[in-house]
Amino acid sequence: MTTVRLPLFPLNSVLFPGLVLPLNIFEERYRAMMRDLLKTPEDAPRRFAVVAIRDGHEVAPSAPGMPDATALSRRGPTAGFGDDPAKAFHTVGCVADAATVRERADGSFEVLATGTTRVRLHSVDASGAYLTAELEELPEDSGDGAGALAEGVLRAFRQYQKRLAGARERSLSSGTELPDEPSVVSYLVAAAAMLDVPAKQRLLQAPDTASRLRDELKLLRAETAIIRNLPSLPASELTRGPTSLN
Repeated sequence: MTTVRLPLFPLNSVLFPGLVLPLNIFEERYRAMMRDLLKTPEDAPRRFAVVAIRDGHEVAPSAPGMPDATALSRRGPTAGFGDDPAKAFHTVGCVADAATVRERADGSFEVLATGTTRVRLHSVDASGAYLTAELEELPEDSGDGAGALAEGVLRAFRQYQKRLAGARERSLSSGTELPDEPSVVSYLVAAAAMLDVPAKQRLLQAPDTASRLRDELKLLRAETAIIRNLPSLPASELTRGPTSLN
């Protein structure tokens, strides 16, 4: 088993390979992480690992956009995650490559990263200014029938988009080129569908692409049926999420 040690960035959301992650960094532990990442040679990736926080744990000291230095009873890399931070996180996450890191005048950072590879969390180290983790990179196996499943998922996803957008709105898939590579389809749909964190986490840690696509097909059909019975829903911009706050 080959492992790698990377900085750890816990979030109340799930990152998938190939998806873009905008971050607004204001906590000191994550500022320190970004300062270290900026020391990476320009031709090397600035890698850190994103893991989703389990229910019952907080990622930010206060409401989004309103950092409050008094809101946490403890400081340091484990603040908000308990005495054993590994228990606060899901064990499968995603490596992110910070292509853009901009430091603001107040010392906070604006970061644009992209998910690259799934990883399994083996251990967490809290001895530094921020958490680091020993991680095992996970292969992406296609599984049986991934190609046909991807076609079915894309059809179900277009129906899902139309229901969300509403009969009076232009279909969100109109004029949009959707991918046909099964693993890319599986991750795009997992990220774009309006699902809660536990459901997205199950999709991230699916054993192979075909299994993920099968689960998505069930979820999309179920969600579309629910939406069909609702009186109305506003149009939703599915492929763009809000900036994540640390």
